[in-house]
Amino acid sequence: MRETAVIVDRRPIHPGWLRATHWLNAVAVVILAMSGWRIYNASPFFGFRFADAITLGGWLGGAIQWHFAAMWLLAANGLAYLACNIGSARLLRKFFPLSPRAIVADLRAALRGRLPHEDPSRYNAVQRAAYLFVIADIALLVASGLVLWKSVQFPLLRELLGGYEAARRIHFLSMAALVAFVGIHLAMVALVPRTLLPMIRGR
Repeated sequence: MRETAVIVDRRPIHPGWLRATHWLNAVAVVILAMSGWRIYNASPFFGFRFADAITLGGWLGGAIQWHFAAMWLLAANGLAYLACNIGSARLLRKFFPLSPRAIVADLRAALRGRLPHEDPSRYNAVQRAAYLFVIADIALLVASGLVLWKSVQFPLLRELLGGYEAARRIHFLSMAALVAFVGIHLAMVALVPRTLLPMIRGR
């Protein structure tokens, strides 16, 4: 009787560079958000302040130091992520094609609890749209952050964003959008916990 060989695919679902940049981004975003809330509290432009317990830095100068350190980490890590995605053709392969119709269809399926999760290496349309949004949002965060940091050195960028004060609000709202994404992302991981292991072990 002939035995049938079983071929096991041992290729990682998520390559090492993707897992490394993912977790470094997570660290950078947490530090940026918490230190940014402390910086915001020093000169709030909305009718609320953040509780000191969820801020980082202890005082304005300390928060700025933490913020700058995490800013460089996010920018360098983000560039490495983009370079690896583009260089390996993963960006086109994983995130495209993408259409509004596919996003709506997958969103409806998700809300009804009928969105399949058999293949963790394949992104559905909602995930593709969300990850592309985050890439654009981080780019806007970096651009508005440059205006806040070196407004005189980036006059064109400052004017494109509507001026210094407008850049402050854009920066705040962009970070709020990123924090909201992280919250939704964690909720989805809690609902489908087996998706976490490939991002840790690769398989």
